[in-house]
Amino acid sequence: MAAHLVRRCCRRLLLLPAPAGPPAGPALRTCPPRWAEGPQARPRDNGAEQQLRELIRAAASPQELLQVSRGPGLSSNLAALAITRLARLAREQRLNSEGIRGDPRFQQLLSAVDAQISQVWNTPLVQLLRSLPALGLAQGGPQVRSVEQEVLWRLRRLPLRQLVHLAEHLAGQGHESLLLPEVLRKLELRWTELDGTRTVVTLMAKVGHLSPTLMERLEDKALELAEQFDPDELRRVTLALALQQRRCVPLLRALSYHLLQKPAELPLPVITDLLFAYSKLNFQQPQVLHRLSLELQPHLGSLSPAQVSRCARSFASLRWLSRPLAEAMAQYCLENTQNLSVTQLCGILISFARLNFQPSSSEEFFSMVHERLQGQELDMHLLTDVVWSLCVLQQPRPPHLRQVLSPEFHTRLRGDPSPRAQSSWLKLLHINATARLEAPGYQGPFLPPEALEGDKDKSKDRDKDKDKATPLQRGLREALPGALGGHELVRYNVSTVYGWDIDAEVVLDSDNKALPVRDFSAPHLSHSEGTKPLPPGARRVAVLRWELPQFSSRGRELLGWGSMARRHLRAAGFLLAEVPHYEFLELKLERQRVAYLKDKVAKALASDTAGDTATDTAT
Repeated sequence: MAAHLVRRCCRRLLLLPAPAGPPAGPALRTCPPRWAEGPQARPRDNGAEQQLRELIRAAASPQELLQVSRGPGLSSNLAALAITRLARLAREQRLNSEGIRGDPRFQQLLSAVDAQISQVWNTPLVQLLRSLPALGLAQGGPQVRSVEQEVLWRLRRLPLRQLVHLAEHLAGQGHESLLLPEVLRKLELRWTELDGTRTVVTLMAKVGHLSPTLMERLEDKALELAEQFDPDELRRVTLALALQQRRCVPLLRALSYHLLQKPAELPLPVITDLLFAYSKLNFQQPQVLHRLSLELQPHLGSLSPAQVSRCARSFASLRWLSRPLAEAMAQYCLENTQNLSVTQLCGILISFARLNFQPSSSEEFFSMVHERLQGQELDMHLLTDVVWSLCVLQQPRPPHLRQVLSPEFHTRLRGDPSPRAQSSWLKLLHINATARLEAPGYQGPFLPPEALEGDKDKSKDRDKDKDKATPLQRGLREALPGALGGHELVRYNVSTVYGWDIDAEVVLDSDNKALPVRDFSAPHLSHSEGTKPLPPGARRVAVLRWELPQFSSRGRELLGWGSMARRHLRAAGFLLAEVPHYEFLELKLERQRVAYLKDKVAKALASDTAGDTATDTAT
């Protein structure tokens, strides 16, 4: 026993070097404990101690508490309680802690704790560790370090609740503490003792990011307790997962299920934070999104412009279109035009374009948008997104097209190798296609041919990367030769100057027989292999696949990206044989897929013939 005490005292003395200058107060020294730790070993309170304890609890001002230090029989435990109460009063009454630290009576309280720190009970000791920094004592100072060392000695015996309080406090200090890793390690070992939802939620939100191992354990415990979470706890857990980018699908499914079982209407902060978290994690749960959109709509008028813009972006990211809610957002923009910043309005506009949503008050809405955009200096990427969105919604104006297609603008954008710049460049190709195919009064400028050729090469390299091909793309590659013919008749993996890629291109004569596609001129390519014009009655057919992300989450409606691709390719003279994922992937045999593709091409030809007949009849 004596050897153990000597080792303990030596270790603590080595960890507490003497300060260079005169100390601000007495350092908290360590004395050998007079009894073992634990409730059963605590000294019995006599009447004087009980009276002091009541005075400390009832004190309403720092002066009353500091006066306690002059009382006889002040134990280290009561001194710790008094310091904790001082910190609380200073916080509640917003007092200057410097005056408290300089008071000689406060130094006497520190001395009382210093005299017998090993006899301070566990709860006051943990509270003391949280209170000293709150009163302005340096984190690395001898007083705080001494208390940290005492806590470190007792970690094994601390109840789990106090470990949680310690972890929460140390995680919020914003500095590295020698105690924090040990506390996290103890929590990792004792996670099975967690039994309260509040504790699990607090640890996930405030401590989980510091220890991936602990966060995994907390996810398991949250999955076990998901049924007991109230809506706010569901919100906090989901938000913690989102902020830490932890897409734990089993837990998210459980949280979604139990959220749907809550009968009461969800509070507005729960709705907005869940939307943000689901979009951040790209987790789509149709029933939850339907409920959130329904319950958000009545409260839309009470939201700030920033909140409305954030909700619109979240729904767009989740590919979820609720038309009544989107109509309400468009009306909100019209009614709060002066309160909306240009950036917030652009966020809502981009969201509408992504979802391919046209407001019923389209003319009034877009007139307001054009008026707000006039004369604004937007970021290069944001301006590209805005003009692209107007093109998706078929609302561009010549000044916008000229601004982004000018040589000064696209040269600056093309020289940026960042991923965002590459995305903006692809959108610029779509804008250029809109200017050529859908803006008859627009006279230029346009992107130069050499710019289109560079993108073509990049697109081909991307399509040739078979390791990244989707199941739909791989299935089409296998079935297309049997449906359309070999490479001498069909051009595969075509990257057009319009910024859209098509899986196959074939030229059919008036008898629906395939012709050698490379013999004919191809204005949709930057360099055409052939020079012959198409024979009379011949038609150019493009096979175009539609992947899952190109559809709305709640149905089979194409989003803005796919809708604009369809318009552009038709305007460029193609008949489209469209292959959606939900049809093609249901066919398991190659002969079924070949027959399906042949039928798609035949229907595209039949629809064109029916359209021509209707036109002739009308004429």
